[in-house]
Amino acid sequence: MINFVKSSETPFLADWFAISLRWLVIFGLVISMSMSSSLGLYQIAGLGFSVVWNAFNSTLAIFNRRLPAHRIVNLAADTIATIALFILAGGYNSPIIWVGALSIMSGAVYYELRGTLAMAFITSALQIGYAYLFSNSAITLQLVGTTIGLNLVIATVSAALSYPLLNRLRQSYMSIQRQRRESEQRVQQIERTRMKALFSMVEAFSATLNYQTVLQSTLDISTNALGVANGQSDVLLRGFLLFTGENLRLSASRGFPSRDQNLELPAEEGVLRDVLQSGEKKLLLNPGTDPELGKFVGMEGTAAALCLPLVRGLSAFGVLILAHPQPDFFTEERSETLEMISHQAVIAIQNARLFQDLSAEKERIVQSQEEAQKKLARDLHDGPTQSVSAIAMRLSIARKIMERSPMEAVDELVKIEDLARRTTQEIRHMLFTLRPLVLENEGLVAALNTMADKMKDLYGQKVIIDADAGLVQALDMTHQTVIFQLSEESVNNARKHAEAAEVWVRLKYVPNEPGMAVLEIADNGKGFNVQEVLGSYDRRGSLGMVNLRERTDLINGVLKVDSVPGRGTRIRAFIPLTDDAIDRLHRAR
Repeated sequence: MINFVKSSETPFLADWFAISLRWLVIFGLVISMSMSSSLGLYQIAGLGFSVVWNAFNSTLAIFNRRLPAHRIVNLAADTIATIALFILAGGYNSPIIWVGALSIMSGAVYYELRGTLAMAFITSALQIGYAYLFSNSAITLQLVGTTIGLNLVIATVSAALSYPLLNRLRQSYMSIQRQRRESEQRVQQIERTRMKALFSMVEAFSATLNYQTVLQSTLDISTNALGVANGQSDVLLRGFLLFTGENLRLSASRGFPSRDQNLELPAEEGVLRDVLQSGEKKLLLNPGTDPELGKFVGMEGTAAALCLPLVRGLSAFGVLILAHPQPDFFTEERSETLEMISHQAVIAIQNARLFQDLSAEKERIVQSQEEAQKKLARDLHDGPTQSVSAIAMRLSIARKIMERSPMEAVDELVKIEDLARRTTQEIRHMLFTLRPLVLENEGLVAALNTMADKMKDLYGQKVIIDADAGLVQALDMTHQTVIFQLSEESVNNARKHAEAAEVWVRLKYVPNEPGMAVLEIADNGKGFNVQEVLGSYDRRGSLGMVNLRERTDLINGVLKVDSVPGRGTRIRAFIPLTDDAIDRLHRAR
């Protein structure tokens, strides 16, 4: 298929200029012919050809298209229209003797001086030729000179006007194109900077799972991604405000003075609260006036601060904050780049924290195993070992009594027999707590009741079990095992330390909380100061309550300990049984 038009991504300035001049000449011809009352049907037809042709060219120009040999075709069409109008209007007797401007101006636009001179002579030749061959007018030297002179004047004026105007248009257009290219180059540079920052971030985050390394790398990458010069990087504040407990604190920073490092913010007002609640970045002007950010000494002299939330799912880690003395420093492009970096940083921070938590969990497991071994050693030393030693001592005494009086040794042997049975019970109880087979075979309720019976028989400790059988049926074996361990350890602690007459173990659903259960172990013992005991566990080298909390964490639960000296102790483990219950429990926590 033959393509009759050529397209371009940029406008053809010469075509637009020629079209504009053509419309101007056509308008002048219409006015001249109307004023002289020589505008008849034939003249209108001639003008109509020019109008239609120029409208066609206008349509092509709108879509940045051209005909093959576009300039030659236009000059030919303008020349035909010029001679046709010259003839139809009456030749040299017509009021539009200057009609040659139609073709001469097109020549000036398309081929400048040489084009306008060539069209002036061609138009003059055609006009003189028509007059010589078909007109009754006498061809005189004056007529020839007038025709050529008029057309040369039109050519001179057209060349004088068209060249500077067209040159100015070209310069303006080239300036616009240059600005467009520079803008595209800036956009490409920004995009390259973003991609470079992204690749650097991926490389840095892939190379380490160290928490502090991730934070420091992110701060450096954010500076490079902004394209900040070395001199300007000193005035750019940037830092991670991360939660340590309930408050935000600078965990890694650049540019903040040392006195800001220990400042803690609750994020309960101002831009920090808004960013964490909405999960969207905020640009704050005059950050020194913010009720919380204004507490940072480093914010003095800054005019704008960009706050980016570090939020992933239901986990809020904190805020990435950057501040600069220039109010217009954080452009839309820079803000988008920093937002992209913050999103990647959140993932890296979460992975680093998970790795950190995993390492800590490994250490806790090792400590728990060591504590279990120590506890077993203590229990063996305080219980069966002492009993076995007592049996050996009593046997020695019985042997001596038998040598003296065999009948008197019977009472001592009875006591030794009772001590041996008691030692056997203690060993069996220890084996029961280490691996309660009744839990595996008969379930949690049977295991709790067995534990209560052994505590009564062995230590005289009264333990009352109240468990919802329907709830127990809904628990998997992991939950049942953890609940038994929590119960056994809490009851044993109450026996050893509380001097309680009674201990209650209750397992119920939490009222008005679907999918939530609670294990409660309460006693009427002497109680204790919870804060004092929890605060001294590290110094004592015992896991104690920490062990209970870790067991509760295994089933996504939350442990609460309430105790007052002289009023007993109540330990509650809230146990979520569904995903929704887990979300509700930890969100409330």
